[in-house]
Order: sequence, then C-alpha cells, then structure tokens
Amino acid sequence: MMAALRKWLFAGLLVIVPVAITIWVLQWIIGTLDQTLLILPERWHPDKLFGVHIPGFGVLLALSILLAVGAAASNIFGRTLLRWWNGLLGRIPVVRSIYSSVKQVSDTLFSESGNAFRTAVLVQWPRENMWTIAFITGTPGGGVEQYLPDDCVSVYVPTTPNPTGGYFVILRKSDCIELQMSVDEALKYIVSMGVVVPGGPANPNVK
Repeated sequence: MMAALRKWLFAGLLVIVPVAITIWVLQWIIGTLDQTLLILPERWHPDKLFGVHIPGFGVLLALSILLAVGAAASNIFGRTLLRWWNGLLGRIPVVRSIYSSVKQVSDTLFSESGNAFRTAVLVQWPRENMWTIAFITGTPGGGVEQYLPDDCVSVYVPTTPNPTGGYFVILRKSDCIELQMSVDEALKYIVSMGVVVPGGPANPNVK
C-alpha cells in the first residue's frame, strides 16, 4: 500500500510541479512587463479607463514599444539618431563604460549576424575524462590571442540547472567536439541535468 501511495505521490508531482512553475514564471513575466504602464499618464491606465485591471496589458505595450523602436532603428533616420545617441552616451563618464559593455554583449547575443551560442560542443570539464556540454561564443581577442595557439576558441560552460551562471574558458578547437544538436536542445539537456535527451522525451536509462 505504501509503495502505491509513493508511486501516486511522485506521479502527481510530475504533473503538478511543471504546471505550477510554468504558471509562476508567466505570472512573474506578466507582472514585470505590466510595470511598463508606469510610463503612461495615470489617466491612460486601463484601471482608470475601463474601471478594471487588465493583466497582460503591459505586455502588449512593451511589445508595441519594442516593435516601434525596432522599426525606427531600421531606417536611415533611425540609424542616424541611434548613432547620435550612442555618441552622446559614449561621452558620459561611468555611463560610457557600463553602456558600451552591455551593448557589446547584447549586439553579440541578439544580432542576426552574431555567432554567440550558435554551436553546442562537448568538452572535458572540469578535468580530463569528465565531460560536459558547452557553447562556442567566438575567438579570443583583445591581445589575448597572441599568447595562445592559433586554433583556440572562446567557450562558455554553463552550470546546471541554471545555465545563466557558468564559466568562460579558452580551449583548443581540436579539444571541442561539435554536437549534432541545436542550442535549444543542448540547453534543455543541461537544465534537465541530463534527463531530457535530445531526440527523446527522457533518458531511457533513468528509472
């Protein structure tokens, strides 16, 4: 009887936990983006206009702002204005260093021509004969490359189950085994701690 109760308990957790976490994450995202409404005059808030709170209205506003800014930045006038804005921020002490660093990272991650996190590889980490999945992020630069062999690449080794933390290392390209899986598949594999195998619902060896 106890074995059956444990089986039912774990089966219930497998159903409830993903749903609960998904709902919590969505609530957090919607609640955060709803703060976008603060940029509007108070009389324009849905609460004032319609007399009722409309969850997710801030999401629509944030998306509209992103689309409008993106459209403006894609034409000649917008690019000229953007260069002027970047030049202005580039002349302000402290702000210059923070803004330029963040912009370089965002340009690399979100630009269509960027190469960050485009290739999943298998590397030996943190020591020989121990393997993990990592991502090639580019090639060494800034003068570092002159002290390294010619075939080195920059690699990001994420932690699990939180891949936003990790380690930046420089390895020989020959020491990186390119995997036949997408970045999304590799991230799922890492976040699930090896349970969700690319090409299948779960690791068949896990009982």
